[in-house]
Amino acid sequence: QVQLVESGGGSVQAGGSLRLSCVVSRYTDSTGCMAWFRQAPGKEREVVSTFWLSTTWTYYPDSVKGRFTVSQDNAKNTLYLQMNSLKPDDTATYYCALDPTVGGCSRVPGPYTYWGQGTQVTVSS
Repeated sequence: QVQLVESGGGSVQAGGSLRLSCVVSRYTDSTGCMAWFRQAPGKEREVVSTFWLSTTWTYYPDSVKGRFTVSQDNAKNTLYLQMNSLKPDDTATYYCALDPTVGGCSRVPGPYTYWGQGTQVTVSS
């Protein structure tokens, strides 16, 4: 069974940085897509980054573009999300997700089969 485990969340002041990690177990295929989503209380889960495994193409919504960067360390089977210039609006639980099918990266949660447990990010003003 594929397993995703996130870490790196915490509490920071506005303008600060955090780096989230997602360790992937039992999945070594180069196909599929990985993504970071976040969900704040009372809001829908939204994508903050996608990473197409076969091409390393990435996507960021306007809300985080220029502040967040996704990267991968194949040797460690780990996906990272570097978050800079954090804002209070970035406060949410952050999840990594994996869609093992071929064909690109969805920007909605539905197609993603595997999910981590989530890590909390709190940004204070």
